[in-house]
Parts: sequence; structure tokens; C-alpha cells
Amino acid sequence: MKTILAIGIAGAFGALARTLLVILVPVSGGFPVGTFVANIAGTFILCFLVEKTLQWTLVNKTTYDAITVGFLGAFTTFSSFGYETFTLLQTDIGMAFLYGGSSLVIGLLAGAFGFSLGGRRQNT
Repeated sequence: MKTILAIGIAGAFGALARTLLVILVPVSGGFPVGTFVANIAGTFILCFLVEKTLQWTLVNKTTYDAITVGFLGAFTTFSSFGYETFTLLQTDIGMAFLYGGSSLVIGLLAGAFGFSLGGRRQNT
């Protein structure tokens, strides 16, 4: 029950953070910048944390789930991405492909970069 509550609270904060980002970074030329930034940043952070927590012994499962499933799960959004892409397909097919393609390619690159940075061990 503690884990479910932690995920719910963190999820509320993730949803609020994404909403604020979408408000602060409005659509530009039809391109949904706020959702794009949330998804790319969330992908990077998730991949980084997944790799990093393999090295941390102090992170418990509840905290890990609250951050990854709760906060980052709510911060990133496939449903908004799908809706925005579908809407763009009806009005501007070029922008739809730019948004969808760049989200996929840059998202995968951000994830790979997060895994790479998270997996590096510091030599002391």
C-alpha cells in the first residue's frame, strides 16, 4: 500500500510538472514543444536513473517506483503524443511527420545517452 500511495503522489507531481511545462513552452508553428520536451527529458532521466540505481544500494523499491513509475510516468505522455500527432495529420501532414519522427529519433537518442551517462562509473 505504501508503494501505491508513493506512486500516486509522485504521479500527481509529474502531471503538474508536465502541465506547467506545456503552459510555459507553448506550441510553436504547430509543433507541440511542451509535450516534446517532456517526453525527451523524461526518457533521458528514466534511462539515466535505471542505469544509475543499479550502482546505488541506498535506493529502496518504493522510492524507485515513485520516481520512475509515478513522477516520470505522469511527466511523459504517450497519449498526448498520439493525440497531437493524429491532430497534426488532419491539418499539417508534414508537421505530423516531423513531430512523430523527431520524437522517436531524439527520444531514442536521449534514452541511449541517459543509459550511457548512468552506466559510467567514477574512478577515484
